[in-house]
Amino acid sequence: MLGIGQHPDGRLWSMQPTLQDLKGRSSARAGCQNGLQMARPTSFGKDTGLQLRMTLTMFLLGLVYVILVVALLGSGVNGITVAVIAGGLALFQLFGSDKLALRAMGAREVSPAEAPELHAMIDRLCVQADLPKPKVAVADTRMPNAFALGRSPKSATVCATTGIMELLSPAELEGVMAHELTHVANRDVLVMTLASFFATIAAYIVQFGFLFGGSSDDDDNPSAMVLFLVSIGVYVVSFFLMQALSRYREFAADRGAALITGRPSALASALTRISSGMARIPQRDLRATQELAAFYIFPPGAGKAIGSLFATHPPMEKRIAALQRLEMQLQGTA
Repeated sequence: MLGIGQHPDGRLWSMQPTLQDLKGRSSARAGCQNGLQMARPTSFGKDTGLQLRMTLTMFLLGLVYVILVVALLGSGVNGITVAVIAGGLALFQLFGSDKLALRAMGAREVSPAEAPELHAMIDRLCVQADLPKPKVAVADTRMPNAFALGRSPKSATVCATTGIMELLSPAELEGVMAHELTHVANRDVLVMTLASFFATIAAYIVQFGFLFGGSSDDDDNPSAMVLFLVSIGVYVVSFFLMQALSRYREFAADRGAALITGRPSALASALTRISSGMARIPQRDLRATQELAAFYIFPPGAGKAIGSLFATHPPMEKRIAALQRLEMQLQGTA
């Protein structure tokens, strides 16, 4: 089995397993691309670095969420009310948020008859990655982008925009869709969905704090202010944890896509062309899609964030440099 992104030495792009391991594994089949003989994965190993970060993120978010619940109960909110509201929102995030996101993007599921080339590409990539085929959707927009949604590989949806299908070559588009399938295989979409749930709860409390005010008639009761401050803290912590995880998962998905296709250079070329294509999209159209920025392969308005801590994706230059290093490793020149 091919292990993707295992980093025992702490470096994001260390080649583990080695190229010799890739060629020798009985669970992989040989493939040839651009004269390079290499093993193709038939299943995904776990990215240890990503798995550890997802676990830590959920632990820390769970901890701050417990603090938020304690603050809610301390302010006089009925425990059953808290459970019903939180449970309802959690269920919606898990089972309804993907449909809402697709609708917000104007995307719709397409059949093999409607998009035969895209379906054939997804079929081929799923065989190479040993993944169940997700639903395939297309968003009718000039913005060149793609994203994956869903709580598990069996319920996932991968979506490409008409803009990206018109802009990229078949090899470049294959790299992009392999990137999205790696997100599905790593299950990081589920973790991002759950992480956003914590931030959503805190944001609602901040915005509608008066609905959660204490039940005491004492005007000097500080519980409402404490709850407000705790909610702000929970939102801020959730935000930065999600951004950090989002940046790392993009590196992991780039690496997974490169190993599935055997062509890191194709994905690097795709990122460059997507960046150029984004520059031609009106800013008002990009702003309308900001809520889904963390799920895109390339974020709308990239470079506008103040500092890397606020960014959902790593800088494009770093992503391309990492892909170039991986290309040299696969070719045995590094």
